[in-house]
Amino acid sequence: MIGLIFGVFFAILLLGVPIGIAIGFTCVIISVFVPTVTVTLEYMFRNMVMALDSFVLLAVPLFILSGNLMAHGGISDRLYSFFAYFIGNVCGGMPMTAIVTCLFYGAISGSAPATVAAVGAMCIPILVNLGYDKKFVVGMVATAGGLGVIIPPSIPFVMYGLSSTESVGNLFIAGFVPGILIGAIMCIYTYVYCKRHGEDREKLETNFRNIRQHGFWTAFKRGSLALLCPVIILGGIYSGVFTPTEAADISVIYAIIVSMFIYKTMTWKDLVTASIATLKSAVPCFLITATATVFGRMLTLMNVPQQLAETVMSVFHSKVPLLLIINVFLLFVGMVMDTLAAILILTPILLPLVKAFGVNAIHFGVIMVVNLAIGFVTPPVGVNLYIGASIGQLSVIDVAKNAMPYIICFLVALLAITFIPWISNCIVS
Repeated sequence: MIGLIFGVFFAILLLGVPIGIAIGFTCVIISVFVPTVTVTLEYMFRNMVMALDSFVLLAVPLFILSGNLMAHGGISDRLYSFFAYFIGNVCGGMPMTAIVTCLFYGAISGSAPATVAAVGAMCIPILVNLGYDKKFVVGMVATAGGLGVIIPPSIPFVMYGLSSTESVGNLFIAGFVPGILIGAIMCIYTYVYCKRHGEDREKLETNFRNIRQHGFWTAFKRGSLALLCPVIILGGIYSGVFTPTEAADISVIYAIIVSMFIYKTMTWKDLVTASIATLKSAVPCFLITATATVFGRMLTLMNVPQQLAETVMSVFHSKVPLLLIINVFLLFVGMVMDTLAAILILTPILLPLVKAFGVNAIHFGVIMVVNLAIGFVTPPVGVNLYIGASIGQLSVIDVAKNAMPYIICFLVALLAITFIPWISNCIVS
């Protein structure tokens, strides 16, 4: 029966129905055609409302708004210039600067598509003008944007915490080292690529002199407030001064003060535009959250997690093959399903399985988010691919091909994260 239910769900998706509505339709079908689940439409609606009645969930639209405000405020440009001051003259330094900028911008926006849009729109033209191949640059930025959901604060971590009842603050902390690891491996590949294909050193030397001509203090003043944002957000969460939701509030206020009154790069009109863009992003998230929560409770009523756990434990006797299979499954899911929906639907099913084999819930949350982050650059969903292709005016196929080496970097890091729990747990209290 469960196979039939998911078959119907994917069939509805293939018809082009938005994922939140597709999940809702599937819930209705279960309530009507599965006699063991005595669920009324009133029950479904009540649980959808209850799913949205969450203090933690408030962090999602606030982090989206903060990211949009920072994008309008030109924060990514200041971050890029600051990091270029230090590594812009080494082999592959300017492309590596884009990766580091994605890391830090992810600590502001918590969103992969927002990171690609903000960093890509600024650095892709710069790198192309410096002589780097456009396809290479766009593929790199599209993949590096996935760091936006691993480096805290992360919207998928908020959703995983909501679904698993784990501490969102601990999940944020757990994502810090894995995010840096992935970024470091991507930088190593970038260095090798640039060493092999060569660079226009004359252009790079001229560009580096222009960056350094005003001195360190000027570069620091331009970038310090942008750098301070993730320090305030993450430092406050880690020290226990405020919760992740309160941190999201503070990030919005900070973004408005810095962009409008200090940098003066954002107008009241931009504030309205950013708010409208936030609504367009947040409303689908809330619909997915509401319907996916009901869907998960229906699966629980059907004893799906228990049945699946019994089947899996009769087949697997070690966590190594189980985690490998789950990784492959999540990679496939990331290719065809929205990240937030995947987390909300699959966490109640997969988490009991891995817990039975001694896998820590925080560690598994990192594994799940890293897997689904790869889905941002794999067709057919691959949102980052479409954003990168639009910015670079390339075909999605070209971007996907050139993103492949960086996807391999992600996969190498994923294997390390999966089988070395210390990477996720080393700074978690």
